[in-house]
Amino acid sequence: MINDNHSTEIDFEERLSPHFTVGEMMRSGTAVNMGVNNVPEENPAPGEASREEVIENLRELCRCVLEPLRRCVGRVIVVGGYRCEAVNRAVMGAEHSQHLRGEAVDIHVTGLEMCRKYAAVLSKTDFDQMILEPQDAVMKRWIHISYKRNGKNRHQILGAK
Repeated sequence: MINDNHSTEIDFEERLSPHFTVGEMMRSGTAVNMGVNNVPEENPAPGEASREEVIENLRELCRCVLEPLRRCVGRVIVVGGYRCEAVNRAVMGAEHSQHLRGEAVDIHVTGLEMCRKYAAVLSKTDFDQMILEPQDAVMKRWIHISYKRNGKNRHQILGAK
């Protein structure tokens, strides 16, 4: 979570699960290009997720969704996890995107066959929402998958053709 020496720095090497780290879930090419620090606020505005809450959400997402996927398919490439408000706006994410709370991740796929294979495995997990992206394209490039650790997961699938 956060280094033990009362620092407010995030330990990007911390393992959220056996195969996924905090850094991997917060890495963002858009943030780098914008010069934005894509980490949750230590003291968020009312209604926003705290740093601790985001990390715990990411931990459960990794444990309950990404690790089962990895066990079945091998290496899983995360192209986006947590997003701060500025990054979410820049990528034109939904106003109340689950990425803002660390409840969602985008996973790279190389096409329809890989997308179908991953979706079949993910559909057996307790996910909230799965979006095969781009939704209106036959050729899929990533899968958005989310998980709520507090609340009922909807098992909603969008973008399936």
